[in-house]
Amino acid sequence: MAAAGSLAKHEQILVLDPPTDLKFKGPFTDVVTTNLKLRNPSERKVCFKVKTTAPRRYCVRPNSGIIDPGSSVIVSVMLQPFDYDPNEKSKHKFMVQTTYAPPNISDLEAVWKEAKPDELMDSKLRCVFEMPNENDKLNDIDASKPAPVLNTSKQDGPMPKPHSVSLNDTETRKLVEECKRLQAEVMKLTDENQHLRVMDHTTSIC
Repeated sequence: MAAAGSLAKHEQILVLDPPTDLKFKGPFTDVVTTNLKLRNPSERKVCFKVKTTAPRRYCVRPNSGIIDPGSSVIVSVMLQPFDYDPNEKSKHKFMVQTTYAPPNISDLEAVWKEAKPDELMDSKLRCVFEMPNENDKLNDIDASKPAPVLNTSKQDGPMPKPHSVSLNDTETRKLVEECKRLQAEVMKLTDENQHLRVMDHTTSIC
């Protein structure tokens, strides 16, 4: 019974979401952030601390604190930019360490220093690096397909327009030339009419 009781003390009181894996989705040329939700379902305050095997590669906010009964805390885990290596995707790990907060707590660091091993609870999470490949690329290709199709259709739409415009241009040019010819003929006719009128006028005077 004592063994069962000691094992019960080591069970994690907080509910972690996600419970086992922290997924980071590339590309990793910029900071990639994933959130870890810590929920306290108990009736006591719980102190927590977040640790990692690669502290230089991550920025964790907050990395420690106190969670009130029935409350939750969102921990932001920020992966710093790096050159992605598939062989490194399962090396990094995180641990959420917790203990019940003593009454009238004033110094959180003192709590961890004074905590006994059998009072500590911990949960481990592994880091998973995901690159946007295969399915994501296919989705991106599928999403990009309608764009060029629409573009080609848009190009197909205006394509006959320049042909029609060129045809209209040739037709208008012909019309303009015909109009010029007609105008020239009209001018000739008007000149002839004027000459005829002048001739008629002069003959009538004589």
